Amino acid sequence: MEMMRRNNSNSNQKSATERSALFLSTLLIVGLFGLSAFAYAETAEELQQKIGEKNDAINQLENEIKTYQTELDSIGKDTQTLQGAINALDISRRKLLAELKVTGEKIKNVEKKIGTLSSEITTKDGELSGNRDALANSIRHIDILEDKSLLVLMLEKGSMNDTWQDIDSLRTLNKGIKDHSDTVRGIRQVLVVSKTEQEKARAELLSLKSELSDQKKIIDQNTRDKAELLAETKNKESNYKKILSDKVALKSAYEREVQDYESHLQYILNPNLLPKIGSSPLYWPLDNPYITQLFGRTSSSGRLYASGSHSGVDFRASVGTPVFAMASGTVLGTGDTDSTCRGASFGKWVYVKFDNGLGATYGHLSLIKAYSGERVGVGDLLAYSGQSGHVTGPHLHISVYDASAVRIEAKPSISCRGRVLTQPLAPTAAYLDPILYLPRATASMMKYGAGAVSSLD
Repeated sequence: MEMMRRNNSNSNQKSATERSALFLSTLLIVGLFGLSAFAYAETAEELQQKIGEKNDAINQLENEIKTYQTELDSIGKDTQTLQGAINALDISRRKLLAELKVTGEKIKNVEKKIGTLSSEITTKDGELSGNRDALANSIRHIDILEDKSLLVLMLEKGSMNDTWQDIDSLRTLNKGIKDHSDTVRGIRQVLVVSKTEQEKARAELLSLKSELSDQKKIIDQNTRDKAELLAETKNKESNYKKILSDKVALKSAYEREVQDYESHLQYILNPNLLPKIGSSPLYWPLDNPYITQLFGRTSSSGRLYASGSHSGVDFRASVGTPVFAMASGTVLGTGDTDSTCRGASFGKWVYVKFDNGLGATYGHLSLIKAYSGERVGVGDLLAYSGQSGHVTGPHLHISVYDASAVRIEAKPSISCRGRVLTQPLAPTAAYLDPILYLPRATASMMKYGAGAVSSLD
């Protein structure tokens, strides 16, 4: 009998030890989940604080950029003086540097986010591994005990009441373990979301770094432009006036040359092959479009163009403004007329043949990102605006045509001293008013004196 009591006592102690181990493992799991949630919240809070600080810096820089843009807009005709042209280049440089800083701050924000996500993913991966092992061990332990028959448990306990208490405890623990298994699955789902966010952040980071590289190139070009201007003029107003006069004469001569060539090209416009006017098949080429010169004969076209008519639409766009594809299509060519005849034509240009039958030339660019043969979708980055070619200030010129009539030709030029200029050319009748195919514009989107408002609200 004494031996039996000892065996029962040892069995009871063993069961108590097993139950204690199970409860401790369950508490450990709960503790791990609880600490993990606290660490995650703290990390997220710190991240938000740091990102908020960076956003404040970005807002300050963007306000500074707006100030520079206002200064550039107010210079206007002052660019027709040497000092005005130099001031415009200096303000553009300060604006570009501020935009460079904004991109840099955005990159830091994204890098912080990626770093935090990476840390969280590593932590969650560790928690999953540890908790899976703990859950597996606990479940195996419970299964071993549950495999014992009721008779065995009764013999071990020596009491029916104690036996049922053990069974209930095991069932309760089993349910708790299964609940934590659900929690593990929840963490796995959070991991999937975090990894998706991380991939998006990495793509954003690559885009921002590309933008940063572009901005540095445009700033370098701004520096060269100023150096060339000072070298050409020898810092004398009289020399600047002479250079301006020569460029205007050269541009007018080249425009007459192109007009004479294009007017003799055989072409009959068939509107049925083009998108319906007013159907808005094109989107704006800039984020914040502001029209400074309309298509055709306007209040300024007779003074500004040899033909007396403007071949496209001009948009206000400071140097370095992103320029986008207005519809899906194929880039059929890019070029720089300044490389052979500076100041006579488009300067840096991109021509896109859209899938809808229209085509468009983007002119006076500072940096080209598209390449010939590239397929682009609406809103894809093509280039950055600038003041290459013949301009009185930075802006974006858009010419729209019946794409079937456009040819990119290398044409020997008489006015440019026998040099060959390569650019899109089309019969005069193939030029179309871009406003008729762009989204409906409002009067507030157009500079006073830009031209007629018949096609605007």
